[in-house]
Amino acid sequence: MEEQIAALAAELAALKDATAGMNRTAAETFYWLTIPLMVLIHAGFLSYEMGASRAKNALASGIKNILAFAFIIPTFYYVGWFIYWAFPTGFTMSAGPAGISGLDYAIAAASPVGSAMGPNVADSATGVFFGAFAMFAATTASIMSGSLIERIQIVGFTILAIVLGSFVWILGAAWGWHADGWLVTTLGYHDFGAAGVVHAIAGFFTLGVLINLGARVGKFNPDGTANAISGHSMPSALVGLMLIIAGFWGFLMGCVIFPGEAWSWGQGIFATIYGTPVTLSAMTFNILMGFAGGAIAAWVMTHDPFWMMSGALGGIISVAAGLDLYWPPMAFVIAAIGGIIMPLVAGFVEKMKIDDAVGAVALHGVVGLWGVVAVGIFAAGYPALASEGAPTITLYGQVIGALVMAALGFVPGYVVSFVLKKLGMLRVPKESEIIGLDKVKVPISAYPEFLMPGTSSTSPAE
Repeated sequence: MEEQIAALAAELAALKDATAGMNRTAAETFYWLTIPLMVLIHAGFLSYEMGASRAKNALASGIKNILAFAFIIPTFYYVGWFIYWAFPTGFTMSAGPAGISGLDYAIAAASPVGSAMGPNVADSATGVFFGAFAMFAATTASIMSGSLIERIQIVGFTILAIVLGSFVWILGAAWGWHADGWLVTTLGYHDFGAAGVVHAIAGFFTLGVLINLGARVGKFNPDGTANAISGHSMPSALVGLMLIIAGFWGFLMGCVIFPGEAWSWGQGIFATIYGTPVTLSAMTFNILMGFAGGAIAAWVMTHDPFWMMSGALGGIISVAAGLDLYWPPMAFVIAAIGGIIMPLVAGFVEKMKIDDAVGAVALHGVVGLWGVVAVGIFAAGYPALASEGAPTITLYGQVIGALVMAALGFVPGYVVSFVLKKLGMLRVPKESEIIGLDKVKVPISAYPEFLMPGTSSTSPAE
């Protein structure tokens, strides 16, 4: 009898080990898959940005996007990942209520010279989490990239991308996208899908840069009216926007915490980064309704294919912060409001003589803020954290959080680009801009069989 009990106990222990191993492998694979899906975002931004450029600038636009991606990976490894764990409670680097933040925790979990940041068969989580967050970081730079096309220096842009992707956005994530973040623990800030900590920060950082960068040659007439400077390939831009939306599924997968691991919030269900429950099923309803609401509203507003597809993306951004909380018809309405806001804001930005080539300030910046505030309007009262006595979501907390994200993006964007401008590292010379950056900076023609030597696409003023 004792031998049978011992055998059953051994069999049970082996079964538990096997189940734990399967869950650990499933969790690791889940986050591994988010990374190539998020790379689709960057393939989309590449196509979108090159299509939105004139033919004489297409390759230069694409090259700076790829370089930003490449430079952000090592800088995020050495700095960004550490910031996320060190600064949730503010600049004191003290530990937060959940005990997963502060200087000591960051040194153990994210020091670039520590054992956690490298191959370790006992750790199947750190690398894939780092990879997913590095993709979020690169996304912020890609958001900025399209707005600055056809006149920014590649070196200056790369510096701006590193500052935004490896320093600025991740500080916002530490404050508002971490269970110990001070915006979360004190104000009940809720931003499940990173409408504020990725999109709004990147959009307002871009606004700060655009003010110092100035408009493309020929964009504005002496009387202040604007000329349309069309990209050379609307189909490429539309395909790029659809690829971004496809990649968004991976982006939002990366926003959930897999159950059943030592680092998980629970055993039986996915959780948000705050520990509150969520299901992929609920997310699916609202992602699709967000896509539809934004696309339909933007099309009705503009009858423009570019804004229709931008509206689809804007609809998802509009519902991203509360994706885990909304009823699908509510998500559709919130997304439609975002689709209406976006072209109106883009028109206002243009009237201010700011040349945002792809409307990122409106699409990501202002619509990102709308997504954050919408949670306070439509989902107030839900607990912001899974812990007992946690603060609840309020309109006040969401508005303050939105303002923090806007300021955190705009101020560094303006200051760093101002310094680069004074150093002569921000904008290419006018002559280079007129000739085309492909010829000056690459120097290869994107379409040599179609463009005769010495020809280029020009703007009305050229």
